[in-house]
Amino acid sequence: MSGRKEKYDLILDSLQKLLENKNLQTISVSEIAQTAGIGKGSIYYYFPSKDAILEALVERNYEKPLSTAKNLACQTGIPPFTRMAMIFQACRNSSAEYMKSGKESGVSAPEKALLHQKYMNHLISEFKPVLAEIIRQGIEAGEIHFDRPEVLAEIVLIVLTVKMDNTIVPSPRENIEETIEGLVALLEKGTDNPSGSLNFLLA
Repeated sequence: MSGRKEKYDLILDSLQKLLENKNLQTISVSEIAQTAGIGKGSIYYYFPSKDAILEALVERNYEKPLSTAKNLACQTGIPPFTRMAMIFQACRNSSAEYMKSGKESGVSAPEKALLHQKYMNHLISEFKPVLAEIIRQGIEAGEIHFDRPEVLAEIVLIVLTVKMDNTIVPSPRENIEETIEGLVALLEKGTDNPSGSLNFLLA
């Protein structure tokens, strides 16, 4: 690992450590630098602001499932709906990681809400073009019948992220499963697939 990458990660690690005991509003860039054991000027070499450090921390925490999903857009030998199922799974993994990190840390409720909002925004904005591209490929191949891939991708991602992380509108497990089943049924109708043919998306 290069020294530049080590210092970048050290800054993110320091903010994450501080968030376990303090509110974001009370954490200064100087404090992040002190925790990292580096000069304040070094922070600004990597990040223009404290908010930028937080954004980078959110991105790093969900880097693995997002990179997995992005790689799927290029795998044109895999049927579109199979790749969608793999993206659904990546969403689940990302959500599970978020919930796990929230339980293990001592981050306060307001901080969790702020981090969660940034997480949701990042997840949807990163997954949307990937999922839209897969849907577009399916349309071109005649396997998906829908003329607005970006809209379909956004609808699917909003339902998945809100239901799977289960913090914005907390619901019992059965309700979450029913909602996802309803989403799949709508996908079947909207893409002219027989009822039950996309049930594998629920796996």
